[in-house]
Amino acid sequence: MATQEQTIESLVDALSALSVLDMSKLKSALEDKWGVKAASAAPVMMAAAPSAAAAPAAESTEFKVTLDSVPDDKKIGVIKAVREITGLGLKEAKDMVDGAPKVLKETCPKAEAEEIVKKITAAGGKATSVGL
Repeated sequence: MATQEQTIESLVDALSALSVLDMSKLKSALEDKWGVKAASAAPVMMAAAPSAAAAPAAESTEFKVTLDSVPDDKKIGVIKAVREITGLGLKEAKDMVDGAPKVLKETCPKAEAEEIVKKITAAGGKATSVGL
């Protein structure tokens, strides 16, 4: 048992001496060898290196689209657009439009979110998309 603990301690010491770039190379090599993906390890390594240059903020790939408001004179057109977007029945779409603000899509790609906002705007309503 003592040799396993010594081995672990020596590994910890060796890993602690690695630079962030070397840790990244090690992560990639282990992923290739073991056939796994270490997605949660990357943020930890980046947080451990405050001296590294700040990486630019990554653009969101998932968006939530919300129906914000609908003028009374545009409800029919917006109900049709909501039915087309969500696949809901007439009553459910009407309830969603009447209860605005409501979430139309919890998660969708950026292009789809922009398309939904365009459809709602063209129908006379107001919708927004927020990156997650």
